[in-house]
Amino acid sequence: MQYIVSSGSPFPLGATYDGSGVNFAVFSEVAEKVELCIIDGDNKEHRINVIEKDNHVWHIRISGIGEGVRYGFRVYGPNDEQNGNRCNPSKLLIDPYAKAIEGMIDGDESLYSYYFDQDKAGEVNTLDSKDHTMHSVVVSPYFDWGNDRSPKHSYSDTIIYELHVKGMTELFKKVPESLRGTYLGLAYPSVIKYLKDLGITAVELMPVHQFVNDPSLVEKGLNNYWGYNTIGYFAPHNKYSATGEKGEQVREFKEMVRTFHENDIEVILDVVYNHTAEGNHMGPTLSFKGIDNRSYYRLVENDKKHYFDTTGTGNSLLMRSPQTLQLITDSLRYWVTDMHVDGFRFDLAATLARQFHEVDRLSAFFDVVHQDPIISQVKLIAEPWDLGDGGYQVGGFPVLWSEWNGRYRDVVRDFWRSQDSTLAEFATRITGSSDLYARTGRKPVASVNFITAHDGFTLNDLVSYNNKHNEANGEDNRDGESNNRSWNCGAEGITDDDAVLTLRQRQRRNFLSTLFLSQGIPMLAHGDEVMRTQQGNNNTYCQDNEITWMDWDFSGKNGSEKEELYRFTSKLIHFRLKHPSLHRRDFFQGNGDVAWFDNTGSVMDSEDWSNFFAKTMMVYLNGKKITERDKYGNEIVDDSFIIIFNAHFEPMEFVLPKAADNSKKIEEKWRVVIDTKYTDGFVGERRGPVKTGSKIKLESRSLVLLESISR
Repeated sequence: MQYIVSSGSPFPLGATYDGSGVNFAVFSEVAEKVELCIIDGDNKEHRINVIEKDNHVWHIRISGIGEGVRYGFRVYGPNDEQNGNRCNPSKLLIDPYAKAIEGMIDGDESLYSYYFDQDKAGEVNTLDSKDHTMHSVVVSPYFDWGNDRSPKHSYSDTIIYELHVKGMTELFKKVPESLRGTYLGLAYPSVIKYLKDLGITAVELMPVHQFVNDPSLVEKGLNNYWGYNTIGYFAPHNKYSATGEKGEQVREFKEMVRTFHENDIEVILDVVYNHTAEGNHMGPTLSFKGIDNRSYYRLVENDKKHYFDTTGTGNSLLMRSPQTLQLITDSLRYWVTDMHVDGFRFDLAATLARQFHEVDRLSAFFDVVHQDPIISQVKLIAEPWDLGDGGYQVGGFPVLWSEWNGRYRDVVRDFWRSQDSTLAEFATRITGSSDLYARTGRKPVASVNFITAHDGFTLNDLVSYNNKHNEANGEDNRDGESNNRSWNCGAEGITDDDAVLTLRQRQRRNFLSTLFLSQGIPMLAHGDEVMRTQQGNNNTYCQDNEITWMDWDFSGKNGSEKEELYRFTSKLIHFRLKHPSLHRRDFFQGNGDVAWFDNTGSVMDSEDWSNFFAKTMMVYLNGKKITERDKYGNEIVDDSFIIIFNAHFEPMEFVLPKAADNSKKIEEKWRVVIDTKYTDGFVGERRGPVKTGSKIKLESRSLVLLESISR
């Protein structure tokens, strides 16, 4: 086949379709020659020499071709691993800027830089990988967005729901079978209604950048389910498409986002810019390795055959490389401007801060993000740790960033299972973790609060299992976190089965109530509101089956219990959103806006806070002291609240406080809104008014919320 070829442009990188042809551009400083390889419908490869090069960008334009064309690159250059160069033209390489990718690798020997046969150790593998790798696809940028706009919910009004695109709908019978487990299935009306009724304002999608299914897992009959194995930072994962892989996945993703926006729900992507699916020196050569290994990856000093790894996956991207920074920022801008997403959660974000060895809060990556007029305007959430030295950086990220607050998770779990010496930190965590964020000028919304997430037990399993049960992963239960701070959440020592079941139900309500009554941004892991179980597996990264998929069947013996917990969670979320006192924009100022009491109604003193065995407290939130204004400039005034916590193993009696100190009286009349003792949680008008100074009894390990009655 004859192609009409011209020099094209070095910008933008990737394959750009303009209606009459396609411009191809790829960066490689090390390359001596680059071939553009077009693969036709008969799977025949047509190689075209890319002659033009500007500033290490190789570029070419082909007229008369368009969307759906499959292509890749072959890069000729040095292959001396000791110096970090791995060019090998026998490997068909994925375009780092590909907007869509077709197929999946199959684990064939040709994908690797070495032979599997030990007799050929040290030889460069020259087997051709074309028929065993994934292919880049040209896509059309044209899409009818209509009047689409981002909901732009304020951080303080945000409720995040972490979900998996496939797992959310794979078993949902109210979604057509052909759409289950896909982008279109996630945007189906029944799913949208479920989320809106629940009160969700933002979905956080587990990785949807094109990722690789590890051949080692496939050999075991497993799959990479979570998707933290990215190879394409611009391409929506092809297996979540209902209609095809030659660009259809891009259209479907856009349709999904448009539908969420129409329903006032934001879309946040969980992104993995810290490493790629190419692994270490024993991993496959799929893209970056063969294009310019030294520009994209961080290599071990004085031993550039090996990769410096702070992610536990084999490699880390080189964050001091201008080309790597450009790749990441170009990707982020693309997902905002072309795909209309509303924010990002950065996996192992401490790695992004590593320019050299240390974690630097003012690294180049954060400087670039801070000044970028597009990226800086969307929601930015960090997973503030990695596996390297000094990698636990909760509270260490700069302004603009919110963080998964691992300390919140751990302390809340410990408090409700009655661990000693947690009361003071528990109080700090539920009021926004000012100790972590205030000193750098950040606000309570810097803290993304969560009890559970994809990594670890579900909420149901957290209160049901003493130990992890990861046997299905094929690693003899050695994988996964050993201590998830569960231990039946206080059920040890209870022998009556009904009592244990009741406690588990109550603990679920305790955790959910604490989450949605805490200052900061709450994040709910999908299915926790309906008792989703993973059968005790706390590391389901490879379980693409019923272990991880959302169970929508409420007809079984626990069906009514699931529905009841869903209603309780929905009421909690809507109640939170209704009351600014429960999601303040600023930290408490100590001007009467918050007060802490012991169970006798006395203001807590230093001795109370240092009590090693304390398991109870009350917190008063003054709704008249919010010190905030609405968008019209009016002062915000809300009801006041008292939250009572009893993490003791016995019922406790509390006296409602009369004053925050000797001069500041609090409201006299209260109504009980929530009591986690009861199965429905919200007791509402079934309980009469309660006056200050009166006594109220709490069940063991339970929570009560009271709202002031103004008249």
